[in-house]
Amino acid sequence: MDTPILDFVENYAATNAVRMHMPGHKGKGEIEKADITEIAGADDLFHAGGIIGESEKNASRIFGCDTYYSTEGSSLAIRAMLYLCRTASKSGKPWILAARNVHKTFVSACVLLDLDAEWITSGNDSLITQNITVSDVAKALASAAEKHDDLPCCIYLTSPDYTGHILPVREIAKICHDHGIPLVIDNAHGAYLKFLDPSLHPIDLGADMCCDSAHKTLPALTGAAYLHVKSNILSATKEDVKTAMSLFASTSPSWLILQSLDCLNPILETKFKDDLKITTGLVFFARKALADGGFSLLGEEPLKITISTKEKGRTGEQFAQYLRENEVPVEVEFSDPDQIVLMVSPNNTKEEIETVTAAILNIPQKDGSDVTSEKTSVSSINRPPRVTLPERVMSMREAAMSPWENVFIDEAIGRIAHLAECSCPPAVPPVICGEKITESAIALLKYYGYDSCRVVR
Repeated sequence: MDTPILDFVENYAATNAVRMHMPGHKGKGEIEKADITEIAGADDLFHAGGIIGESEKNASRIFGCDTYYSTEGSSLAIRAMLYLCRTASKSGKPWILAARNVHKTFVSACVLLDLDAEWITSGNDSLITQNITVSDVAKALASAAEKHDDLPCCIYLTSPDYTGHILPVREIAKICHDHGIPLVIDNAHGAYLKFLDPSLHPIDLGADMCCDSAHKTLPALTGAAYLHVKSNILSATKEDVKTAMSLFASTSPSWLILQSLDCLNPILETKFKDDLKITTGLVFFARKALADGGFSLLGEEPLKITISTKEKGRTGEQFAQYLRENEVPVEVEFSDPDQIVLMVSPNNTKEEIETVTAAILNIPQKDGSDVTSEKTSVSSINRPPRVTLPERVMSMREAAMSPWENVFIDEAIGRIAHLAECSCPPAVPPVICGEKITESAIALLKYYGYDSCRVVR
């Protein structure tokens, strides 16, 4: 498979032309010489008819759908997906039905697009995982549709989630399509699922649109991502998708990231699937060794190791610190009072995976009954408080666009949240803009280290 973007840039750099164009570094340096702008013969990401268009066609053949490049991560793709759903809706006031463990980009997109969300809940929710079932979706759809007197412009889910839990996308897609509703998936952590045998990629399981962060699990530069579209419901043309992306994107996309996506295509077409099979096998045995060692593992995702650390008498932060201080330092993806998340890719060697496994097994253990969060002053809290759904009293947009003030956390009870109070991972926000802040939300915010929050003035 050819690499039209990379070839063009390399050929241009070889001419040693005097660069009287952006960027200001003028190609002086090994990295800088590969960084260009939309010069003659290059292409425009959002009107791609040349080398970028050719490269996106290569990616589309690999993924089996219309695939578009993002140099601004899945965040850009999420905003574009919600815009496409909103503009395709025939409802007077479009709304979304979503599982609540959304990335904060989802919330900001709802604010920008004046969309409100109704939430799918499950009996097994935690702060960071929602075990949504087909029954949960059907129940939430019936209840919310009656409230709005029409159907949502899409059903929006995060799968896999940050801890590695994968939802039954195929079954949920069927119920969505039975009602004529598009299914949109935040698959930021699951780009590699396409290359499993069989594929677990959302598009192959019936999703209408999804985003993949190529940089999370594929060998691509940070910021490299895809937006995938394969829908008979939305009927979005290539021009529609590019227009949607251009609304939220920089007019100066990174040509380094574009080359990274371009170079990825031959890898994905040839050796990646075999490399992935080897790596998932190594992770399987690593997970087994940890489980045999008495560790409690979360999630089903085959490239992720998520450990609930409290059973071993340590917080996730303590586990992470022990691993940093290992003879061979290990830096985890994420840690909090309850767990650590480790992300593996085929670029991790067998020796690295074995080193990490051994390091975890050697972490000193103690009685878990006295474990408290290192981030909270509430020493009596050993587990996160139960997630409860706050009351919405303003629309997301109205709250986010209102004057605000920052108050101490104990002074926020009964106030209206200005913006979502949650960390970066796709998690279950204790409170979202427009919702009334409750005592249970305050307890959660304290547990995760917040001492203040923004409220509508």
